[in-house]
Amino acid sequence: MFKRDLELEKRWSKLLEGLKETIGKKPADLNGVLFLIGVQELGQGNRIFSKEQKQDLMHIAVCKVLSYDGFYELDHVDQDGWPHWKLIKDLPHFDLLDQEKLLKIQVIEYFEKEYEIVIE
Repeated sequence: MFKRDLELEKRWSKLLEGLKETIGKKPADLNGVLFLIGVQELGQGNRIFSKEQKQDLMHIAVCKVLSYDGFYELDHVDQDGWPHWKLIKDLPHFDLLDQEKLLKIQVIEYFEKEYEIVIE
């Protein structure tokens, strides 16, 4: 299990370095990457968001990346262009560390699938 965790952290570091090259700034943590994904998925460009909108963007990102494992499905996009997701199957009951690992794995998969980037 430790070897898998080490491999995940290597891949995560490579993703963060790749994002730094692309956007000019390395995201500080998982939340920063989720925010970037949320902005991308919203598709309204980089603009100023309220605190509540930032939380919504992170929710969009979490739903998007967890949709790869069938946990969420896009339900609809509202009149303002914000996507809304519905839970398809119950999320596993993980502690915080395991939740973070799952999200990191899914975020890496997001960039591999959506941008055809291989992160090894």
